[in-house]
Amino acid sequence: MASKSRKNETQEVKLKDFFQLLKGLDLKKGLFILGLIFSLITSGANLLLPLLTKQLVDTSSLAKFNMQVLLILIVIFVVQLILGTIGGYILRYFGESAVKKLREKLWTHLLRLPVSYFDVNKAGESSSRLVNDTGIIKDLITSQFPNFITGAIQLLFSVIILFIMDWRMAALMFISVPVVVIILIPIGKIMARLGRQMQAATADFNGDVSEKLSEVRLIKASNGEQFEEQRGKNFIGRIFTIGIKDARVEAILQPIMTTVMMGVFAGILAYGIVRLSQGTLTSGTLVAFILYLFNVIAPVASFATFFSQLQKAMGSTERIQEILRLQPEKGLTHQQLDVEGKTLVASDLQFSYLPEEPVLKSISFKAEPNTVVAFAGPSGAGKSTIFSLLERFYQPDSGQITVDGQDIAEIDLRDWRSQIGYVSQNSAIFSGTIRDNLQYGLEKDLSDEDLWRGLSLAYADQFVKEFPHQLETEIGERGIKLSGGQKQRLAIARAFLRDPKILMLDEATASLDSESEGKVQQALDQLMVGRTTLVIAHRLATIVGADQIYFVEHGQVTGHGTHSELMATHKLYARYVQEQMVD
Repeated sequence: MASKSRKNETQEVKLKDFFQLLKGLDLKKGLFILGLIFSLITSGANLLLPLLTKQLVDTSSLAKFNMQVLLILIVIFVVQLILGTIGGYILRYFGESAVKKLREKLWTHLLRLPVSYFDVNKAGESSSRLVNDTGIIKDLITSQFPNFITGAIQLLFSVIILFIMDWRMAALMFISVPVVVIILIPIGKIMARLGRQMQAATADFNGDVSEKLSEVRLIKASNGEQFEEQRGKNFIGRIFTIGIKDARVEAILQPIMTTVMMGVFAGILAYGIVRLSQGTLTSGTLVAFILYLFNVIAPVASFATFFSQLQKAMGSTERIQEILRLQPEKGLTHQQLDVEGKTLVASDLQFSYLPEEPVLKSISFKAEPNTVVAFAGPSGAGKSTIFSLLERFYQPDSGQITVDGQDIAEIDLRDWRSQIGYVSQNSAIFSGTIRDNLQYGLEKDLSDEDLWRGLSLAYADQFVKEFPHQLETEIGERGIKLSGGQKQRLAIARAFLRDPKILMLDEATASLDSESEGKVQQALDQLMVGRTTLVIAHRLATIVGADQIYFVEHGQVTGHGTHSELMATHKLYARYVQEQMVD
């Protein structure tokens, strides 16, 4: 008994969450009520039709129809058609508006979530929440819920009218109710469980497909087609298995329900014919009774679908709420700070991605205005993590980063990031045109003259001019139509156009050939002029030319100074430089 009450309580909480989710969307409730009223009027017209049909049958003869009743019937049919159409459109419009606002809210929230969320959640799973789960909620609002309300009212009044018309025939109809309930309750639970499993399996498949298709070149280069084919078949097979279970349940449910309903219909028709022959029932009453019987059968048959859809919507609500409950990135304040000409200081930074697995241990450094600070050291030492903390993708476990004594965590996040130019080893390029990528993230569109100047500074203008469509050239998903060097120079041009106060370079030339590396390095050298620059060093020239070098190993700074100072005092750094020279 205790477990049962807990279960009911859980369902109540979930339903409350569903309405709370809708309440947070600031929907036009009046529109929904208006659509529902039109639908209810249509249901009312449905209730009148059998009564008028009864009167038409009882008052007409083979020679002459009761024209007055016939005209009323035609008017009600027309009103029902018009109001039903208007009500259906209004409810559909309301549902589309609801899902639009829900998707906008969820999309905005996803964009505001910290990078740590995307470290552990596949993009495809999040997109499934954004598209599939919101679609299920829309279907419940626009179709299932109004149908349930109007169907329930239609069912209730039809039953009342049936008992008023002839209580003995109505009682005969209710013999089937226990049978229907016994069938619907367990089957409804099974369908709800299968619906949840189908949603989860679809989201998993969507997540895997999105990830694999975005890296299709790796799959082909690694001869991974066969492995991925089998993996995809496993996902599809899982969805198929659940679909077959669902089909099996529906295959059992449909004929049973049809048999029960047809049995009730046949029983009442036979009983009515007997009563008709005895003279205790009129022909019109029998016709009206049968019509009302359809008004009862249709809603009962749809209730199982409604409760199954309701369970799916509860599952969708739960998954959407899981995302909406996550805290967005911190730091969206109104406190702004111009960092130009100010000293950047990191004090005792400690950070770990996983508990008890520290990545940074007491990292400290200083970057004076208009200087170049390089971070050198072996791979996996934590250099890129330092940049992630500077970008505020993550918050340090302890310690702080300050600019002119001001903790950067207190500066408005948008303002802080707008003053940073970040060029990484594999700079992100979106599908679209070269123009779109150059202007990405800027508050206003730039003139062609500005764009070409940025390309020129990045030594990228020449290859762009060689394209037939130049700035309007479509570069494909993740810039696949460009070479590595071309993508890097576009990224540098984008950094020029942002005019950053602080420049961060994360091994920006590491994956390039010598010719591309030379051109990109020229562009970087020009970009670094007059800016505070933090660079994860790869090339020896960058290390030698830096104003200050911090050598990082095992998450700690084990030495810092100029190149000559470290060569004299830091054995591992000296060996690191010698290895670079040998390479």
